[in-house]
Amino acid sequence: MREITRALRIVVNTMNESFYSFSAYLRGLFGERVHRISLDAGFNCPNLDGHLSTAGCAYCNNKGFSVYAQSAKPLTQQIEESIAYYKTKLKVNKFIAYFQSFSNTYAAKEVLKEKYDTIKKFPEIVGLCISTRPDCVDSEKLELIASYQEKYLVWVEYGLQTTHNRVLANVGRNHTYEDFLKALALTRAFNVNVGVHMILGLPSASVEDMLTDAERISYLDIQGIKFHALHVFKDTALERQYNDGKITLLNSRDYITILCDFLERLPKTWVILRLISTANPKYLVAPRWINDKTKIIEGIKEELEKRGTRQGSRYEGSPSHQDTSHR
Repeated sequence: MREITRALRIVVNTMNESFYSFSAYLRGLFGERVHRISLDAGFNCPNLDGHLSTAGCAYCNNKGFSVYAQSAKPLTQQIEESIAYYKTKLKVNKFIAYFQSFSNTYAAKEVLKEKYDTIKKFPEIVGLCISTRPDCVDSEKLELIASYQEKYLVWVEYGLQTTHNRVLANVGRNHTYEDFLKALALTRAFNVNVGVHMILGLPSASVEDMLTDAERISYLDIQGIKFHALHVFKDTALERQYNDGKITLLNSRDYITILCDFLERLPKTWVILRLISTANPKYLVAPRWINDKTKIIEGIKEELEKRGTRQGSRYEGSPSHQDTSHR
């Protein structure tokens, strides 16, 4: 563990990029490129199965962003196919298993263990990343997840999306910011890394709201952040609202501007897990610009360079907040 912490500090202290990228973080830990493979372990979601709602989040269609969503392929097969593909395409030899589709802690502890243990069959897997809702964890589940830290890099990613409860209600999330704070405290009590998902451009969220999001979460014990641009998938409530002219989406220029404002307010030690979300064109209604990932990332770098700023330039937290350790 000391070696991993030391590697992280070396990366942070020698970082030349204007933001602390996930790729730089992983190279600092493992000394080579590591690729994350997305998986569907067959979990459901309390916002779909009737526990909270049957409608789901207004914007959500898992088929739009996950290769294996609802494919019914066994986990072992998903992993085998992904490793073989990316070994050939990217020439990488180490992987992180990303349990992505739906809510990946929404099951009994015994079921979770069976699913997560699948990664033990593959020596190429060096990390376990679990995406879930903040209202789907408890001490028992987090104790299980923490146990994998003996051999793997472990992260839990929570879909927060915004700190404004009225905006969360507008998109049918059916959880609150306070639910996230409780989950965060519980997760960090087990020393598990926490990543937070934030969506820029949610309906009824102003630019001021988004920058308030940045300032609020910047004081929390979070290790990484993943950004999404609000986009419209087919067969969602958001598609109906979009077609009826009830919502307006960010253009690429506004997204870049807001994201740079956001980055400036975050601690420099936070890992930027992703700068822009992409989507399967088969399910994407709008905006199409999100799939021009390289152009958007270059635009972000150019904007920060033009400003003469970087991640953390406007961060106002105490030094103790900046000294956040990762595993």
